[in-house]
Amino acid sequence: MQPDSKQIKWVDEPKLGLAGRLYLTPLIDGLSLTARHFFRTARGEGFTRQFPEERPLFGNPLIYRGVHRLNKDEQGRVKCVACFLCATACPAHCIDIIGTESPWADREKYPQSFVIDELRCIFCGMCEEACPVDAIELTSLFDLTGASREEMVFDKEKLLSVYDQTCDLEPMRSRGPAAHSGPPPGKDH
Repeated sequence: MQPDSKQIKWVDEPKLGLAGRLYLTPLIDGLSLTARHFFRTARGEGFTRQFPEERPLFGNPLIYRGVHRLNKDEQGRVKCVACFLCATACPAHCIDIIGTESPWADREKYPQSFVIDELRCIFCGMCEEACPVDAIELTSLFDLTGASREEMVFDKEKLLSVYDQTCDLEPMRSRGPAAHSGPPPGKDH
């Protein structure tokens, strides 16, 4: 199509007045917002939290996705059965599991090694959703720090220690094995 074609409708740029050329409206809006926040802070209604002394509050900590943990069963054993579904579902490929034969009669395998690279993780919750035995969960712990990359790679022991730290504050979201006992729904024995 040629620039001088009759099918093209040319639109002229609107002329800005003095206020528009000086950006007065956005400037005044920004200054008024700053003034409102300043006076709230002066009255003691500030938005700043003095972390770590003053911990932020979440609306619903059960839907917050923070640090991972490996759950334990009633006997204190890791609940994971090394099915690799969490590692398969992980879009960031940050979960590595090495399964081995279980010494317990109630399962075939358990994780000899379970490693999550928290720096690669995108905290999407897919591992939690994929786990058939509710062995992995994301907690509401948000202050995840480390001085080196190696400190941010959580092995099985570190993930179980997160469970020990959070089991009282955040009970497991699953109903536990008691809810799964008995025949499946719809089966009469």
